[in-house]
Amino acid sequence: MTWLETVIIAIVEGLTEFLPVSSTGHMIITQNLLGIQQGDPFVHAFTFIIQFGAILSVVCLYWKRFFVFDNTPAPADSSLLQRLKHRFYFYWLLIVGVLPAIIIGLLAKKSGLLDWLLDSVLVVAIMLVVGGIFMLYCDKLFNKGSESNKVNESRAFKIGLYQCISVIPGVSRSMATIVGGMTQGLTRQKAAEFSFFLAVPTMAGATLLDLLDLLKEDASWATAHNITMLLLGCAVAFVVALLAMKWFVAFLTKYGFKAFGYYRIIVGGIILVLLLTGHSLAMVD
Repeated sequence: MTWLETVIIAIVEGLTEFLPVSSTGHMIITQNLLGIQQGDPFVHAFTFIIQFGAILSVVCLYWKRFFVFDNTPAPADSSLLQRLKHRFYFYWLLIVGVLPAIIIGLLAKKSGLLDWLLDSVLVVAIMLVVGGIFMLYCDKLFNKGSESNKVNESRAFKIGLYQCISVIPGVSRSMATIVGGMTQGLTRQKAAEFSFFLAVPTMAGATLLDLLDLLKEDASWATAHNITMLLLGCAVAFVVALLAMKWFVAFLTKYGFKAFGYYRIIVGGIILVLLLTGHSLAMVD
Protein backbone atom coordinates (compact mmCIF):
# COMPACT_ATOMS: atom_id res chain seq x y z
CA MET A 1 0.00 0.00 0.00
CA THR A 2 1.20 3.49 -0.84
CA TRP A 3 0.95 6.63 1.29
CA LEU A 4 -1.86 7.98 -0.88
CA GLU A 5 -3.82 4.71 -0.74
CA THR A 6 -3.46 4.66 3.05
CA VAL A 7 -4.74 8.22 3.43
CA ILE A 8 -7.68 7.62 1.07
CA ILE A 9 -8.78 4.44 2.88
CA ALA A 10 -8.37 6.12 6.28
CA ILE A 11 -10.53 9.07 5.19
CA VAL A 12 -13.20 6.64 3.99
CA GLU A 13 -13.01 4.83 7.34
CA GLY A 14 -13.25 8.03 9.38
CA LEU A 15 -16.23 9.28 7.38
CA THR A 16 -18.18 6.02 7.49
CA GLU A 17 -17.34 4.42 10.87
CA PHE A 18 -20.26 6.02 12.68
CA LEU A 19 -22.61 6.32 9.71
CA PRO A 20 -25.02 3.41 9.10
CA VAL A 21 -23.44 2.62 5.73
CA SER A 22 -20.79 0.02 6.75
CA SER A 23 -17.25 1.34 7.13
CA THR A 24 -15.77 -2.12 6.49
CA GLY A 25 -17.84 -2.46 3.33
CA HIS A 26 -16.72 0.94 2.07
CA MET A 27 -13.07 0.15 2.77
CA ILE A 28 -13.37 -3.13 0.84
CA ILE A 29 -14.96 -1.25 -2.07
CA THR A 30 -12.25 1.44 -1.91
CA GLN A 31 -9.48 -1.18 -1.84
CA ASN A 32 -10.98 -2.80 -4.94
CA LEU A 33 -11.27 0.56 -6.72
CA LEU A 34 -7.60 1.27 -5.92
CA GLY A 35 -6.56 -2.19 -7.14
CA ILE A 36 -5.17 -3.26 -3.76
CA GLN A 37 -4.59 -6.99 -3.55
CA GLN A 38 -7.36 -8.75 -1.62
CA GLY A 39 -6.63 -11.77 0.55
CA ASP A 40 -3.37 -10.37 1.88
CA PRO A 41 -3.14 -10.79 5.70
CA PHE A 42 -1.80 -7.28 6.19
CA VAL A 43 -4.64 -5.75 4.15
CA HIS A 44 -7.17 -7.64 6.30
CA ALA A 45 -5.50 -6.44 9.50
CA PHE A 46 -5.20 -2.87 8.21
CA THR A 47 -8.97 -2.85 7.55
CA PHE A 48 -9.66 -3.58 11.22
CA ILE A 49 -6.80 -1.77 12.93
CA ILE A 50 -7.44 1.68 11.46
CA GLN A 51 -11.04 1.35 12.64
CA PHE A 52 -9.65 1.49 16.16
CA GLY A 53 -8.12 4.87 15.32
CA ALA A 54 -11.59 6.13 14.45
CA ILE A 55 -13.07 4.56 17.58
CA LEU A 56 -10.61 6.45 19.81
CA SER A 57 -12.39 9.64 18.74
CA VAL A 58 -15.34 8.45 20.85
CA VAL A 59 -13.18 8.45 23.97
CA CYS A 60 -11.98 11.94 23.09
CA LEU A 61 -15.44 13.39 22.39
CA TYR A 62 -17.20 11.66 25.30
CA TRP A 63 -14.29 11.64 27.76
CA LYS A 64 -16.52 12.55 30.70
CA ARG A 65 -18.46 9.32 30.26
CA PHE A 66 -15.29 7.25 30.13
CA PHE A 67 -13.30 8.88 32.92
CA VAL A 68 -15.88 10.27 35.37
CA PHE A 69 -17.26 7.61 37.71
CA ASP A 70 -20.45 7.35 39.74
CA ASN A 71 -19.65 8.79 43.17
CA THR A 72 -23.17 8.54 44.57
CA PRO A 73 -23.35 6.29 47.66
CA ALA A 74 -24.16 2.64 47.05
CA PRO A 75 -26.79 0.95 49.27
CA ALA A 76 -25.37 0.43 52.78
CA ASP A 77 -25.96 -3.33 52.76
CA SER A 78 -24.36 -3.92 49.33
CA SER A 79 -21.41 -6.25 48.88
CA LEU A 80 -17.98 -5.18 47.61
CA LEU A 81 -18.86 -6.51 44.13
CA GLN A 82 -22.12 -4.55 44.12
CA ARG A 83 -20.33 -1.38 45.20
CA LEU A 84 -17.77 -1.78 42.43
CA LYS A 85 -20.54 -2.41 39.93
CA HIS A 86 -22.31 0.75 41.14
CA ARG A 87 -19.20 2.91 40.77
CA PHE A 88 -18.17 1.51 37.40
CA TYR A 89 -21.66 0.85 36.01
CA PHE A 90 -20.85 2.46 32.66
CA TYR A 91 -18.00 -0.01 32.10
CA TRP A 92 -20.15 -2.90 33.33
CA LEU A 93 -22.73 -2.11 30.63
CA LEU A 94 -19.98 -2.13 27.99
CA ILE A 95 -18.76 -5.54 29.20
CA VAL A 96 -22.29 -6.95 29.04
CA GLY A 97 -22.84 -5.44 25.59
CA VAL A 98 -19.58 -6.70 24.07
CA LEU A 99 -19.89 -10.33 25.24
CA PRO A 100 -21.98 -11.55 22.26
CA ALA A 101 -19.54 -9.98 19.79
CA ILE A 102 -16.58 -11.69 21.48
CA ILE A 103 -18.19 -15.12 21.12
CA ILE A 104 -19.55 -14.69 17.58
CA GLY A 105 -16.46 -12.84 16.36
CA LEU A 106 -14.08 -15.53 17.58
CA LEU A 107 -16.20 -18.29 16.03
CA ALA A 108 -16.37 -16.43 12.70
CA LYS A 109 -12.62 -15.81 12.69
CA LYS A 110 -11.60 -19.35 13.65
CA SER A 111 -13.91 -20.87 11.05
CA GLY A 112 -12.37 -18.71 8.32
CA LEU A 113 -15.78 -17.18 7.58
CA LEU A 114 -14.62 -13.67 8.49
CA ASP A 115 -11.66 -13.71 6.10
CA TRP A 116 -13.88 -15.07 3.30
CA LEU A 117 -16.45 -12.32 3.87
CA LEU A 118 -13.75 -9.63 3.84
CA ASP A 119 -12.67 -10.77 0.38
CA SER A 120 -16.19 -10.65 -1.10
CA VAL A 121 -17.24 -7.33 -2.59
CA LEU A 122 -20.40 -9.11 -3.81
CA VAL A 123 -21.48 -9.74 -0.21
CA VAL A 124 -20.86 -6.07 0.57
CA ALA A 125 -22.99 -4.92 -2.37
CA ILE A 126 -25.89 -7.24 -1.52
CA MET A 127 -25.92 -6.22 2.14
CA LEU A 128 -25.73 -2.52 1.25
CA VAL A 129 -28.92 -2.88 -0.81
CA VAL A 130 -30.71 -5.10 1.71
CA GLY A 131 -29.75 -2.84 4.61
CA GLY A 132 -30.72 0.24 2.60
CA ILE A 133 -34.23 -1.08 1.92
CA PHE A 134 -34.62 -1.87 5.62
CA MET A 135 -33.51 1.62 6.60
CA LEU A 136 -36.24 3.23 4.50
CA TYR A 137 -38.78 1.80 6.93
CA CYS A 138 -36.96 1.32 10.25
CA ASP A 139 -37.79 4.82 11.52
CA LYS A 140 -41.51 4.05 11.31
CA LEU A 141 -41.03 0.59 12.81
CA PHE A 142 -38.86 1.49 15.79
CA ASN A 143 -39.00 5.26 16.35
CA LYS A 144 -40.96 5.03 19.61
CA GLY A 145 -38.15 5.75 22.02
CA SER A 146 -38.62 7.59 25.28
CA GLU A 147 -36.21 9.98 26.99
CA SER A 148 -36.96 8.19 30.27
CA ASN A 149 -35.59 4.89 28.98
CA LYS A 150 -31.94 4.28 29.83
CA VAL A 151 -29.44 1.58 28.94
CA ASN A 152 -29.48 -1.21 31.51
CA GLU A 153 -27.94 -4.70 31.52
CA SER A 154 -30.78 -6.30 29.59
CA ARG A 155 -30.82 -3.61 26.90
CA ALA A 156 -27.01 -3.60 26.65
CA PHE A 157 -26.93 -7.37 26.08
CA LYS A 158 -29.67 -7.27 23.45
CA ILE A 159 -27.92 -4.41 21.62
CA GLY A 160 -24.77 -6.55 21.74
CA LEU A 161 -26.67 -9.36 20.02
CA TYR A 162 -27.69 -6.97 17.23
CA GLN A 163 -24.05 -5.93 16.89
CA CYS A 164 -23.14 -9.52 15.95
CA ILE A 165 -25.00 -9.14 12.65
CA SER A 166 -22.33 -6.66 11.58
CA VAL A 167 -19.77 -9.45 11.24
CA ILE A 168 -21.13 -9.47 7.66
CA PRO A 169 -19.41 -6.64 5.72
CA GLY A 170 -21.98 -4.23 4.36
CA VAL A 171 -24.39 -4.56 7.28
CA SER A 172 -22.86 -1.72 9.34
CA ARG A 173 -22.07 -2.09 13.02
CA SER A 174 -23.44 1.39 13.60
CA MET A 175 -26.77 0.60 11.95
CA ALA A 176 -27.14 -2.74 13.74
CA THR A 177 -26.49 -1.32 17.21
CA ILE A 178 -28.52 1.86 16.76
CA VAL A 179 -31.50 -0.10 15.48
CA GLY A 180 -30.93 -2.56 18.33
CA GLY A 181 -31.14 0.31 20.80
CA MET A 182 -34.29 1.69 19.17
CA THR A 183 -35.98 -1.72 19.45
CA GLN A 184 -35.29 -1.49 23.20
CA GLY A 185 -37.14 1.82 23.52
CA LEU A 186 -34.14 4.17 23.36
CA THR A 187 -34.31 7.45 21.47
CA ARG A 188 -32.23 7.73 18.32
CA GLN A 189 -29.72 9.96 20.11
CA LYS A 190 -29.29 7.61 23.08
CA ALA A 191 -29.10 4.58 20.81
CA ALA A 192 -26.45 6.29 18.65
CA GLU A 193 -24.37 7.31 21.67
CA PHE A 194 -24.40 3.81 23.18
CA SER A 195 -23.48 2.47 19.74
CA PHE A 196 -20.40 4.72 19.84
CA PHE A 197 -19.50 3.61 23.37
CA LEU A 198 -19.90 -0.08 22.55
CA ALA A 199 -17.62 0.34 19.55
CA VAL A 200 -14.63 1.06 21.82
CA PRO A 201 -14.24 -2.37 23.50
CA THR A 202 -15.47 -4.15 20.37
CA MET A 203 -12.89 -2.60 18.06
CA ALA A 204 -10.16 -2.67 20.71
CA GLY A 205 -10.63 -6.44 20.97
CA ALA A 206 -10.73 -6.89 17.19
CA THR A 207 -7.57 -4.82 16.79
CA LEU A 208 -5.67 -6.75 19.45
CA LEU A 209 -6.76 -10.07 17.96
CA ASP A 210 -5.63 -9.08 14.48
CA LEU A 211 -2.27 -7.85 15.74
CA LEU A 212 -1.67 -11.11 17.62
CA ASP A 213 -2.67 -13.15 14.58
CA LEU A 214 -0.34 -11.18 12.35
CA LEU A 215 2.58 -11.59 14.72
CA LYS A 216 1.87 -15.29 15.27
CA GLU A 217 1.53 -16.17 11.58
CA ASP A 218 4.40 -14.17 10.15
CA ALA A 219 6.10 -11.19 11.74
CA SER A 220 7.78 -10.26 8.45
CA TRP A 221 4.89 -7.87 7.75
CA ALA A 222 6.13 -5.58 10.56
CA THR A 223 8.34 -3.52 8.31
CA ALA A 224 8.93 0.16 8.97
CA HIS A 225 6.74 0.94 5.95
CA ASN A 226 3.75 -1.13 7.13
CA ILE A 227 3.93 0.12 10.71
CA THR A 228 4.07 3.69 9.42
CA MET A 229 1.02 2.99 7.24
CA LEU A 230 -0.90 1.68 10.24
CA LEU A 231 -0.02 4.71 12.38
CA LEU A 232 -0.85 7.12 9.58
CA GLY A 233 -4.14 5.35 8.87
CA CYS A 234 -5.15 5.44 12.55
CA ALA A 235 -4.27 9.14 12.87
CA VAL A 236 -6.21 10.20 9.76
CA ALA A 237 -9.20 8.05 10.69
CA PHE A 238 -9.22 9.54 14.20
CA VAL A 239 -9.35 13.15 13.01
CA VAL A 240 -11.95 12.56 10.27
CA ALA A 241 -14.16 10.43 12.55
CA LEU A 242 -14.12 13.10 15.26
CA LEU A 243 -15.60 15.59 12.81
CA ALA A 244 -18.06 13.13 11.26
CA MET A 245 -19.43 11.87 14.59
CA LYS A 246 -20.72 15.26 15.76
CA TRP A 247 -22.48 15.83 12.46
CA PHE A 248 -24.02 12.35 12.43
CA VAL A 249 -25.70 12.58 15.85
CA ALA A 250 -27.34 15.88 14.91
CA PHE A 251 -28.43 14.61 11.48
CA LEU A 252 -29.77 11.27 12.75
CA THR A 253 -31.73 12.89 15.59
CA LYS A 254 -33.40 15.32 13.19
CA TYR A 255 -33.85 13.32 9.98
CA GLY A 256 -33.53 9.60 10.77
CA PHE A 257 -32.19 6.84 8.53
CA LYS A 258 -33.97 7.35 5.21
CA ALA A 259 -31.25 9.38 3.45
CA PHE A 260 -28.66 6.73 4.36
CA GLY A 261 -31.00 4.04 3.06
CA TYR A 262 -31.20 5.65 -0.38
CA TYR A 263 -27.42 6.09 -0.42
CA ARG A 264 -26.84 2.41 0.39
CA ILE A 265 -29.27 1.25 -2.30
CA ILE A 266 -27.64 3.44 -4.97
CA VAL A 267 -24.04 2.44 -4.12
CA GLY A 268 -24.85 -1.24 -3.66
CA GLY A 269 -26.97 -1.29 -6.83
CA ILE A 270 -24.20 0.24 -8.95
CA ILE A 271 -21.68 -2.30 -7.67
CA LEU A 272 -24.05 -5.21 -8.29
CA VAL A 273 -24.64 -4.07 -11.88
CA LEU A 274 -20.89 -3.80 -12.48
CA LEU A 275 -20.18 -7.22 -11.00
CA LEU A 276 -23.07 -8.99 -12.74
CA THR A 277 -22.02 -7.53 -16.11
CA GLY A 278 -18.48 -8.84 -15.66
CA HIS A 279 -16.76 -5.54 -14.91
CA SER A 280 -13.96 -5.11 -12.40
CA LEU A 281 -14.13 -2.42 -9.72
CA ALA A 282 -10.42 -1.74 -9.98
CA MET A 283 -9.71 1.62 -11.58
CA VAL A 284 -6.21 0.39 -12.34
CA ASP A 285 -5.73 -3.26 -13.31
